[in-house]
Amino acid sequence: MSTSQEIPQTVTVQIVNAFVKDGMGGNPAGVVLDADRYSDDQKLLIAQKVGLSETAFVSKSETCGIKLDFFTPTKRIAHCGHATIATFSYLAELERFGDGATSKETVDGPRKIILDAGMAYMEQLAPTYAPAANWSDKDVTLCDVLKSLGITSDDLDDRARPVLVNTGNNFIVLAVRDQATLAGITPDQDAINDISEKLDLIGYYIFTTDTGDADIDATTRMFAPRYGISEEAATGMAAGPLACVLYDFLDMNKDTFLIAQGAFMAQPSPSRITVTLDLKDRRITGLLAGGQGKVMKSLNIPL
Repeated sequence: MSTSQEIPQTVTVQIVNAFVKDGMGGNPAGVVLDADRYSDDQKLLIAQKVGLSETAFVSKSETCGIKLDFFTPTKRIAHCGHATIATFSYLAELERFGDGATSKETVDGPRKIILDAGMAYMEQLAPTYAPAANWSDKDVTLCDVLKSLGITSDDLDDRARPVLVNTGNNFIVLAVRDQATLAGITPDQDAINDISEKLDLIGYYIFTTDTGDADIDATTRMFAPRYGISEEAATGMAAGPLACVLYDFLDMNKDTFLIAQGAFMAQPSPSRITVTLDLKDRRITGLLAGGQGKVMKSLNIPL
C-alpha cells in the first residue's frame, strides 16, 4: 500500500454561526473551501460527519463570485439561507470579498449577495402563494398540518391563514396567537416529514407577532425533518417568505423586517434575521435576507 493510501484524507470544515445576536447564538453551518475536488457523494458524506443541519461547499464559478453546493445530512438542497450567510461572512473575514455586490452560483441558478459592514444579505425571488385549500390536490389538509403540530384552529392567528410560500423553496408559513402557543408546539416529526414529502416542502415556519419586543416583527420556530432537521435556530430561506406574509397578509406596510428565531428550542440559540423587500407599486418583486456570521471553530474531518 502506498503512503498516500495509508494517510487518511482530511477535510477542513469551518463551523460558522449565521444570524448571530450580539455575537452569540445563531445557527451553525459547516463551510468547506476549495470543494471542486469533491464528488457529490463525498460532499454528502462530509455533511453527515459534520452533523449540522447544512454544510456549504465553496467551488470556483465562471459566472458568479463563487459556486455554492448545500448538503444536509440526508440530501442535497438547492439553497440554504444560514449556510449562505455563514459562507460569505467567513469569506469576507478572509478578505476574499469586500463590501458591495457579488453573487453565488447554485443548482437553481444565480443569486445576488450583498456584503455591508459585517452583514451578508442574499437574494430571494418574489413570492408565490398556495392557500390550504390547494393542498388537497396533494392529499394534505390544514387539519393534517395542525395535528402534526399538536395544535387546533383555535390556536391560529386569524389575521393570516396558513399558506404555502415559495421564494426559492417551499415552506408552510403558519401564524399562531401568542408566544405561549408557539412554545407549546409538540411537533410530530414523522407526520411533518410525510406532509413535507407530499407538498415538496423544506419544512414548516411557525410564527407569532406577539414578540414582547417592539423592534422584533415576529418570532418563529422551524421544523424540517425531511432534511434531517428536527428544529433549526435560524432559517434565512424561510424568513423571506415570512416577511412576504407579514407584508401581504398582515398589512405591515414597510420594507424591512426583523425576525427572531431559536428562542424556543430545547437548547435555545437566539438568532436575528433581517429581511428587506423590493417593492414596486406595493407589490413584492424580490427580497434580501441577511444577518451576521461568526466563526466558532475549525474541524478536520476524515474522508
